[in-house]
Amino acid sequence: MSIFRKKPLSHISNIEATHEAMHKVLSVRDLTFFGIAAIIGAGSFSSIGSACFSGGPGVVFLFIICAVACGFTAMCYAEFASRVPASGSAYTYAYVSFGEMFAWIIGWALLMEYSIGNIYVAFSWSGYFTNLLEGFHVHIPAWLTINYSEASKSFAENVEGEGMQAWLTAPQIGGLRIIFDLPAVFINIIVTWLVYVGTKESRNVSNAMVLVKLAIIVLVIIVGVFYIDIDNWSPFMPNGFGGVMGGVAAVFFAYIGFDAVSTLAEESKNPQRDLPRGMIYSLVICTVVFVILALVLTGMVSYSELNVSDPLAEVFSKKGVKWMLFVVSIAAVVAMTSVILVFQMGQPRIWMSMSRDGLLPRKFASIHPKYKTPGFSTIMTGLVVGIPIFFTDPKFVLDFTSIGTLFAFVLVCGGVLTLPVREKEQGKFHLPYVNAKFIFPVIILITFILIFSLNPDYISSLFSISSDNAAKNIPMLVFLLLCVVMAVLSFLRNLSLIPVLGLISCCYLLTGMEASNWIWFSVWLLIGLVVYFAYGYRKSKLNV
Repeated sequence: MSIFRKKPLSHISNIEATHEAMHKVLSVRDLTFFGIAAIIGAGSFSSIGSACFSGGPGVVFLFIICAVACGFTAMCYAEFASRVPASGSAYTYAYVSFGEMFAWIIGWALLMEYSIGNIYVAFSWSGYFTNLLEGFHVHIPAWLTINYSEASKSFAENVEGEGMQAWLTAPQIGGLRIIFDLPAVFINIIVTWLVYVGTKESRNVSNAMVLVKLAIIVLVIIVGVFYIDIDNWSPFMPNGFGGVMGGVAAVFFAYIGFDAVSTLAEESKNPQRDLPRGMIYSLVICTVVFVILALVLTGMVSYSELNVSDPLAEVFSKKGVKWMLFVVSIAAVVAMTSVILVFQMGQPRIWMSMSRDGLLPRKFASIHPKYKTPGFSTIMTGLVVGIPIFFTDPKFVLDFTSIGTLFAFVLVCGGVLTLPVREKEQGKFHLPYVNAKFIFPVIILITFILIFSLNPDYISSLFSISSDNAAKNIPMLVFLLLCVVMAVLSFLRNLSLIPVLGLISCCYLLTGMEASNWIWFSVWLLIGLVVYFAYGYRKSKLNV
């Protein structure tokens, strides 16, 4: 009856014998393409602008830091995927390593990553799609291209633009203005239908879109190089390293898609070999693309001009390269469609896994008899994405999603540290073991020495209640304490270095989150715990 009861690996190894199987059609190439499809999207075509505005050209360091953190995490995911070749991603992995309540918390957090994250992507997709239609002289009324929240805010603050126009021109029913983002709703419906009818069909569409968007991004980089002014790279970090870290939510959002690959385990031909490769290959490819793209954008125009929703279109517009606006719009529409597609595939499979364990009603685990997809869960995912589109705010969704995903990554890295050592098996991924006994404590010691040498007052400033950054001091103090604890545990227990570095790097990224993000995330977790104790705890298959 314990809330920390763990699911035995033996329960997972025979999952296909106890549940209706899905079509095994995905190869390592398909999984890599799904990873690229999920990673290169709203992050590269939308949120990269706000990250560059915050950190300047130095934001490339943040991309590299996030890539390193995700790289360590991806290897931990790969280790779990090799041991636990089942759908469910971090939820299933947490069930095996930490127990049921933590598994539920992860599943609840992943709801933010996949479903709620898709709301932001749908809004970004809408903006580029509307611009693309404008290029063909097709005009959609302003009240059908913006969400109600933004339009209301624009009117209240008397801000001229699309929001104000939408508010003043919108039709009314009983005094309520009809304002919603029609293209965002439309793409959600289309993608939900595609995911519903089959994995093979989704794979074919995704692979085609990945090839198109990679080709166009290469074109964007090649053309953009000729318009780079190296003076725009000075100063390289205009707002210091704090400004670079200020873009962590936007940059990390660009990376969160790689773990969606792990939800496709039961549709992979050889999950224990191909899932790890698909995650790592896609992460490496996308990191190179992001770093080059950030350098090109900040080289073409000043970083201060990039705080816009469509930065790629903005830079070519300022340089007068009108034909590239059309190309960028096509690339953005294709890229974000593929992101929505992969995320819309991931969430139903997590719900399916939770339902199989009894934590959600049985209906969520039902497999469509013809299409062999989790049909009911797919429809529910479409509703979870579609309904909030009518009233939510994109900026709030962006920050909310990133903190939930980082939290899941921390538990995955920590979970690997709890797994027993196993022998190497031919054809399966095996996480390299590097003893952190001396290496990690030395890293922490050197880091503290550098902090005291370069900024002697830094530690004392964290304890200052009157500090302007008092709200950010607490997460940093907790992080430093965690570093010391992990250094001690590494020495005493000979922990594996890679998951330790993954856990620490993800926790460091969490320190860049605003206090409001933590408050909302805490509220979200509290709601999740209420749902768990009201239903999942009593209905769990382990409740015997």
